Amino acid sequence: MTSLRRQDPRLNCFKADYALITRIATNIDSSSSYPYVQQNSKIDVPRAREEQEEFIDVLRRIAIDVIELPCDERHPDGLFIGDCAVVINGTALICNPPSEDGAPPRQGELTVVRQVLKKELGLKIVEVDSEKGKAVVCGTDVLWTGREIFVGIGKRTNILGAQSVAKAFPEYSTSIVNVREPYLHLKDCVSLCGPEILAIAKSNAAKEMLREMRKAGHGYKMIEVEEDLAANTIYCNNTVIHLSSDTIPRSIGLFKDKLDFQCVPVEIKEPLKRGAGLSNIVLLVNKQKHLRSIMTTATSAQ
Repeated sequence: MTSLRRQDPRLNCFKADYALITRIATNIDSSSSYPYVQQNSKIDVPRAREEQEEFIDVLRRIAIDVIELPCDERHPDGLFIGDCAVVINGTALICNPPSEDGAPPRQGELTVVRQVLKKELGLKIVEVDSEKGKAVVCGTDVLWTGREIFVGIGKRTNILGAQSVAKAFPEYSTSIVNVREPYLHLKDCVSLCGPEILAIAKSNAAKEMLREMRKAGHGYKMIEVEEDLAANTIYCNNTVIHLSSDTIPRSIGLFKDKLDFQCVPVEIKEPLKRGAGLSNIVLLVNKQKHLRSIMTTATSAQ
């Protein structure tokens, strides 16, 4: 099969200096943010912690300094730290992800993340323009491609939230994409797996979302994966991290065949029971700046 050769040498755009990860609380089963994908399928906490350790080891092997935040039993959603912020070019937008049952935003988690990003890493902090609390945005609905930003509008992010993203990162074009069922977040069905390369699920819903992205954005090369779970990848430090062959047996070979850089599989079967993918359980931080000044398409409600 033909490899998708890198077109853009500016790999510093995708360099991760730090990764924030929150230790798994023993009461994670009481999380309200992620319903169980399978009924009566409880998370095995000891095994989940082992998987998290393995994931941390992978991040460290690709030269990422991992900051491990302690678990807090008051915040069982803490594992899903990728929901809490969007970090681009040394600026962090602190999000306000809602809980599945309509509970208040996860303020306890956000306070910790905000403090680490500001005081320990020295990032510029931007808050969501709450407008009487109506703006809602989840970090895993925000896809930055290095050229532009796509924001998924659906159950977890609204148009006011997308406008907050556009205001936080005015140097990049920001376009909205309607998240279609059965997906909860944009990154559940499309994510970056290389410079100007997207991993995309093959469902009809994902294809409709891709059509919206193509109308609004630049051209990208695509890897259409067989399993939905395979579409949630992490690309950083010239490496793509994807799920293991046990979870995506029909898709794992696609990454190796089509990409000409390092592909690293990880196993996170326990968090997957709650529908949480790779992008949910880590917050990557790149402190370097790569500025561009272009227009946004998310400036008004649609």
